[in-house]
Amino acid sequence: MSEILADFLVRKPEGYYCRYGDFYVDAMQPVRVNVVSHAHGDHASNGHGKIYGTAATIAFMQHRYTKQPLSTFEMIGFNQSFILGEVMLTFIAAGHILGSAQILMEYRGIRYLYTGDYKMDEDPTCEPLMVVQADVLITESTFAHPDTQHPNAVDEILKLKNRPSNILLGCYALGKAQRITALLNEYCPERRVLVHHNITPFHRIYDKLGFAPLTYEPYNRQAMKQGEPNKVYLVPPMTFNNYFRATKVLRAFASGWKRLQQHNDIALYISDHVDWEDIVGYVAKVKPKQIWTIHGEGRHLKEYYTGQMEVRDIY
Repeated sequence: MSEILADFLVRKPEGYYCRYGDFYVDAMQPVRVNVVSHAHGDHASNGHGKIYGTAATIAFMQHRYTKQPLSTFEMIGFNQSFILGEVMLTFIAAGHILGSAQILMEYRGIRYLYTGDYKMDEDPTCEPLMVVQADVLITESTFAHPDTQHPNAVDEILKLKNRPSNILLGCYALGKAQRITALLNEYCPERRVLVHHNITPFHRIYDKLGFAPLTYEPYNRQAMKQGEPNKVYLVPPMTFNNYFRATKVLRAFASGWKRLQQHNDIALYISDHVDWEDIVGYVAKVKPKQIWTIHGEGRHLKEYYTGQMEVRDIY
């Protein structure tokens, strides 16, 4: 078997580049070939010659990037391998949002697994995380700190129950808003979910391609003001920040980041990323020989695995 190649995936200004297949992963500047893990704006961009992604990822990107030619998109199913250069790639479910994929890259007998963003928590709105073993685990490290432990999402959403007030709930338009809707539908069914117009198109795509039926209605001001104070109005971050003077509502923002809970009436720690224990547990399942870290701080992982395996940031 070949040795692990330290330069198999390297950081360039455009994104993560694999010269052995001549492609980029989650490029943020236009490139000839881009393989996209999921459709969040910090991973998916436009202007590329060819874009590989799952069906849902492409649907979200086509909604956002209407000027990207349809002919440049190449839809690949989960667990369906394809070849770029000398590298075989496979999309493996990541559990982050609908259509999110880990990218398994195999070259000369070595398996490199790029996680993108992923989560281990149960979420009926997207494909559950799938575990495959690899020689190199290229993991996000957004919350890779031993002190970080995300609370249970159900316990968090139940904070909105039995509150005699309408709630203004800030959340990311893609992924988080749909998960919050599903949680409210199941655990706070007495709540009417109203959705901001910038979020509604993503709900519609979930309706078409997703797994959990979502009960919601587009926001209208009259519905918010009239009737029982049982509404939860889902708004994207910028709108939430602009409504800082809103009255007769309780404010909450769904996020794993403590800084985003400040100045709100309800702290709502719901994250779509792995925490410290999740990462350590995932490493045990993937059984890598090396860990390469992306999107965060890998220092604590390096300390934790000292003497066991090499841990480093991607160069």
